[in-house]
Amino acid sequence: MMKSLGQVMVYVKDQDQAKNFWVEKIGFTVIAEEDNKQGMRWIEVAPKAGGTSIVLHNKDFIAQMEPELNLGTPSLMFFTDNVDRLYDDLKNKGVKVGEIVDLPSGKLFNFADDEDHYFAVQERQ
Repeated sequence: MMKSLGQVMVYVKDQDQAKNFWVEKIGFTVIAEEDNKQGMRWIEVAPKAGGTSIVLHNKDFIAQMEPELNLGTPSLMFFTDNVDRLYDDLKNKGVKVGEIVDLPSGKLFNFADDEDHYFAVQERQ
């Protein structure tokens, strides 16, 4: 039986740029950064409060290693206590953000990293 979602793999062209995006603009912390010296490098980031982490993999290397994998971006939904404040913060940091949408389930918006992978944030109290 599965207990929880531990990590989400995101496949990126530039791991250093992706790490800087998640750490500098989004405010995550680097949990681990490893390199097996055979081309496999991964960077694990997570919210400072903990929870599920994101592993940033080199998209080209993974495509060579396992060509049958779909390396598209997974759909990630983050939760926040204050959508408006987070929206303003990300926008002020130059993050590409969509409009805030007010749905019956709560307010949410999308944002994109520097490689145009899109993610969503929803307000949950």
